[in-house]
Amino acid sequence: MLNEPTIVAVDTDSDKVLAVGDEAYKMVGRTPAHIIAARPLKDGVISDHVLTREIVRRLMLKAYHSQVVKPRVAVCVPAAISGIESDAAVEAVVAAGARKVYLVDEPIAAALGARIDIMQPRGHLVVDIGGGTTDIAVISMGGKVQSSSVKMAGNTLDAAIVRHMRRKFKLLIGEKSAEILKREVGCCTPHAGFSATTEVKGRSIETGLPRRMEIRTEDLYEPIDDCMDELAVAVHNVLERTPPELAADIIDHGIMLTGGGALLRGLDQLVSSHTGIDVHVAETPLDCVATGAGMVLDNMDLLVEVVADAERKF
Repeated sequence: MLNEPTIVAVDTDSDKVLAVGDEAYKMVGRTPAHIIAARPLKDGVISDHVLTREIVRRLMLKAYHSQVVKPRVAVCVPAAISGIESDAAVEAVVAAGARKVYLVDEPIAAALGARIDIMQPRGHLVVDIGGGTTDIAVISMGGKVQSSSVKMAGNTLDAAIVRHMRRKFKLLIGEKSAEILKREVGCCTPHAGFSATTEVKGRSIETGLPRRMEIRTEDLYEPIDDCMDELAVAVHNVLERTPPELAADIIDHGIMLTGGGALLRGLDQLVSSHTGIDVHVAETPLDCVATGAGMVLDNMDLLVEVVADAERKF
């Protein structure tokens, strides 16, 4: 399984793509003026068709080691995606060399990847916290009963940490440093019983010079708590719209967290405290959506049941 960020390094003088994925991520914040590290996906949907096509093309080449192979591709999309946005996703993947494209709702794929039997007449609540969006869905009998997409996700939290470091500690850091802070010392609540310290490097606003400092878990409670409270409220709002019988099922089965954001320490406790419902983190939350998409491609009966749009053939 390939697991790489959707980042493209582009030479703006020649419009040449220099790198994608992990190689491009290494360049973030370290490029000269004529090279940019761009994110062609914004809030879970395509913002740059050409660069998205190039990412998909290069990753397919990396996976199959051949441009001759024209694979079937499952594209997982946010629950609230528009028709125009879904068409753009299909067109970009087809232009990259796909033979057939299927659209699958991200929370459906996440539930499958978390080994939830979504075809049964039972309600399950899945919260998939990605980089650009968080998708929240009540699922039963292979479909969404209630759902919501919010822009509070991993990238939002990274940006909040950058702003917090600037305001409170007068230190300018980049998004990569913010992500490292989140991963190494981030925690939602003191009740999680976690405390750690790590070093961060940046530029002092006061002197303009490079500076390093120690950051504790406690130093990041404020930005993390603000963002995660917003997410917990969104989960609460979906539950308020859930039919009573399915709500009863969710009480029995609990809430499932998937996506990279599910790895944030204490998030399960925070959501549980807001909803009064047990919360579980998937065994491999980062892989759930990709695993679920693969299950859809491998099972035609399942594909017919859960595909979000009509099959697109090209």
